[in-house]
Amino acid sequence: MHWNVYLSGEIHTDWRDQIIAGAEAAELPIDFYSAVTNHEASDDVGDNILGPESQPFWKDNKSAKINAIRIQTLIQQADIVVVRFGDKYKQWNAAFDAGYASALGKPVITLHDESLIHPLKEVNAAAMAWAQTPQQVVEILKYTLTQK
Repeated sequence: MHWNVYLSGEIHTDWRDQIIAGAEAAELPIDFYSAVTNHEASDDVGDNILGPESQPFWKDNKSAKINAIRIQTLIQQADIVVVRFGDKYKQWNAAFDAGYASALGKPVITLHDESLIHPLKEVNAAAMAWAQTPQQVVEILKYTLTQK
């Protein structure tokens, strides 16, 4: 069995790298995907490809829609979606990704610390698991793939 895992959410820490390294160390048959994690490239893609906008709303709207082409396609192709919520920034896009994945019937694993349990109660209610560390995510993936 080979899985596609989509990693969504917070981009300011190395949690993605930790999960990928842990999965590689465990020799798990997984391909990992995510949104564009370069903030500037993601925010400016609409202007860079389709031309500049004078209004910030339209700049963000255009970029969000182009980014959504990648995000929605990869979530549709994912076997599992891991959604990381950090404590420093509001990851509204991650909440959308979790809801979108759940609506498609994709298993979701949320990743966040204990302080976010209450604000994320609806997101966690739709998730199949809540992890507090990237290593816990790796262990969930390992167990579900290898039964070990």
